[in-house]
Amino acid sequence: MKKLLSAVALLASSLAMAAGPTIPLDKAPIDLRDTASLQNGAKLFQNYCLGCHQMQYQRYSRTFRDLGIPEELGMEHLMFTGEKVGDHITNAMPADYAENSFGVLPPDLTNVARVRGADWLYTYLRTFYVDDSRPFGVNNKVFPLVGMPHVLQELQGVPYQAYETRLVDGQPKEIYVGIRTDGSGELSPEEYDRAVADLVNYMVYTGEPTKLEARSLGIKVMIFLLIFFVLAYLLKKEYWKDVH
Repeated sequence: MKKLLSAVALLASSLAMAAGPTIPLDKAPIDLRDTASLQNGAKLFQNYCLGCHQMQYQRYSRTFRDLGIPEELGMEHLMFTGEKVGDHITNAMPADYAENSFGVLPPDLTNVARVRGADWLYTYLRTFYVDDSRPFGVNNKVFPLVGMPHVLQELQGVPYQAYETRLVDGQPKEIYVGIRTDGSGELSPEEYDRAVADLVNYMVYTGEPTKLEARSLGIKVMIFLLIFFVLAYLLKKEYWKDVH
């Protein structure tokens, strides 16, 4: 019976994903050069996401080094699992318990930004809303019938769908105008959007940690080739100056 329920939940989630988001995606303000943003994103992930989701292909040591976090501080404030700084970022939740609680095993998020896209994640984390018909009391505009709780609710406050009455073809109609909150969150709407941007920024980084290094190396290679081309051209002119 448990396996049947899990299969049904997985099928429902798959159908919801196939249907796609019901609203346009917002542009995520990604900046992998913003170290402060990446550090805050790492803190948010460790405190709000790691309980259910893992980043089993990312090591603590790599994260601390790339984000400019001293190992001592990282191990004290961000390393909640593992014994050594070189361990992968995993959680302690047993797989069978997770499947029984959520219907399916919560996915690993190391590469989620590469699979979903930064804009999808940014919009998804900002469009939860209260829905008493769902098991965890919330639904999502980007991922209908979502099977996870709104883990950032204490930061955002209780979110709900807002509608306005507008004239459409001469008739009054309720039009969806966005997600609003009851004001009970620890952050203002602007601060919450910034926090989500930081979290997504961090997940984009973990999806391709070498991206900044590769970009820097690429620029150096192009500069080298440009200098080599100039020197080769001048050498060619010197060799052929007496040849007519």
